[in-house]
Amino acid sequence: MAQIASTQQFPFVWEGTDKKGKRIKGKMLAVSEAAVKADLRRQGVLAKRVRKETQLFKSGKKVTAEDIALFARQLATMLQAGIPMVQCFDIIGNGHDKPSMQKLVLAIKSDVEAGTTLHEALGKHPLYFDDLFVNLVEAGEHAGALETLLDKVATYKEKTEALKKKIKKALFYPTAVLAVAIIVTLILLIFVIPQFESLFKGFGADLPAFTQMVINLSRFVQDQGWWMAIVAGGAGFTFFYFKKRSRPMRRVLDRMLLKAPVVGPIMVKAAIARYARTLSTMFAAGVPLVEALTSVAGATGNIVFEEATLRVRDEVSTGQRLQRCMESTGLFPNMVIQMIAVGEESGSLDQMAAKVADFYEADVDAAVDSMSSLLEPLIMAILGVLVGGLVIAMYLPIFKLGAVV
Repeated sequence: MAQIASTQQFPFVWEGTDKKGKRIKGKMLAVSEAAVKADLRRQGVLAKRVRKETQLFKSGKKVTAEDIALFARQLATMLQAGIPMVQCFDIIGNGHDKPSMQKLVLAIKSDVEAGTTLHEALGKHPLYFDDLFVNLVEAGEHAGALETLLDKVATYKEKTEALKKKIKKALFYPTAVLAVAIIVTLILLIFVIPQFESLFKGFGADLPAFTQMVINLSRFVQDQGWWMAIVAGGAGFTFFYFKKRSRPMRRVLDRMLLKAPVVGPIMVKAAIARYARTLSTMFAAGVPLVEALTSVAGATGNIVFEEATLRVRDEVSTGQRLQRCMESTGLFPNMVIQMIAVGEESGSLDQMAAKVADFYEADVDAAVDSMSSLLEPLIMAILGVLVGGLVIAMYLPIFKLGAVV
């Protein structure tokens, strides 16, 4: 145990002067302050101040997929500019404003400095670097074209993250508005309508049926609201718990999502775009088709397309053409199949798959904008019915009283 503790590295912040006397500062992973000073001395830096950066480990900001995409782009750009890899990590890590990302980059730098290959260093962090990322970097290292492959990885991550944003936008907008509508309705039922009810008791007359129904609903929510909230919360927790862990449940939900009105076609186009983008990137990197299809399956983002792609992989491994195998799944439009066929025949599968991905990514973007325009009046109508209905129910007795007077 003592040996493990002695080799554990911590983040340090240092300040010092270079050979010309210029004040500089930075961050570094090391086992102790003495190790930091020794490392700086080897670099020609005279350390004036060294302290442990404890906040680095306490930051609540997580490393996101967008951070990884930016890291890939920065690393590719710097390597293409001829900057040494270790120096690239210093620049990227020290220049990042998110402590958790600084820690990750500096940890990779330490592994590379110790003689570990880049793909092995990245593979130690599977939470951030998936198999596709690591495999492409490994292919680049073996082919002596790391800069080119990193550029492809960066482009791939940027495209896929942009597509994810569009999908989230498509799902978030109606969900958020309906959630607000439900919250406003509950506030009216719990706090506003009881005030009207106490006012109506002094009328000494029967209330309109619609008003009485709303008052009864308000009483029910006040009396049983906590139980309803607990049941709804438990149901939501159970749903998301089993959604992550139950493959049959995910299969049913993903199949329903693909067939859902309005949203379904967008999900299909997004899955095809991911399929084509991943296939293009892997094949362009020189990865064999059968091996590439394994990564493609995991990148589609939908279990229906994932299982179909795995079936395609198995059929391709027996010598069948990719075009025929994709056609047999019944999931891909004729245009996609024909472009893949042209790519196979001409030896430009990566280029044709990239064109398919470009087309469907643009199509998803247009579909999301169209859906937002379509849903806006529908959502406003729902809000009007919910909130306006409650308001009308409360004013009906007042209108009735005015008519009597």
